[in-house]
Amino acid sequence: MHVVLVEPEIHWNTGNAGRTCLAVGATLHLVGPMGFSLEEREIRRAGLDYWDRVRPVVWQSWEDIEPGLPDLGEPFFFSAQGTRPYWDVVYPEPCVLVFGRESTGLPRAIREKHASRLLSIPQPGDPSVRSLNLSTSVALAVYEILRQRHLADPLK
Repeated sequence: MHVVLVEPEIHWNTGNAGRTCLAVGATLHLVGPMGFSLEEREIRRAGLDYWDRVRPVVWQSWEDIEPGLPDLGEPFFFSAQGTRPYWDVVYPEPCVLVFGRESTGLPRAIREKHASRLLSIPQPGDPSVRSLNLSTSVALAVYEILRQRHLADPLK
C-alpha cells in the first residue's frame, strides 16, 4: 500500500500520516512543493521516535510521480468533491491512496483528470465543515483497506 500526500503544508499532519504508514506497512510518498522542511524538528516530533524509520519517498512535483503511479498500484484519489464514498470501493492489492494539501485539497487538474477514481469520506454532520484533517483522512482510508483485507483473510 502507498500513501501519497500532494503538496502537504503542515508538518504534524505529515508526521502523523507517516506514523500511520509505518504502523500498517505502507510507503509514504511526499510530493512537493511542501510547506515545511523535512529537517524541521517539528516533523520529527510529530512522527515521534518513528520518523527515521518512516523513510518517505520524496518527489519534486506531481509530474514526477504521476507517470509511475500504475507501477505502485491502482490509484485512488481522495477529495471533498468526490461523489463516491471511500467505503464503497473494494481496494486491490497493491493500491495507492492520493491526498491533497490541507488548505485546498487536490489541485483541480488532478481531480479532473482522475474524476472516475475520485473518492470522498462522507461527512453527514454539520455541512459547514469543509473537510476532515489530512492525517485523520489518511488513517480512515488506510484502516478501511486493512478492514477489507482482514474480512477477506482473517489471518492477515
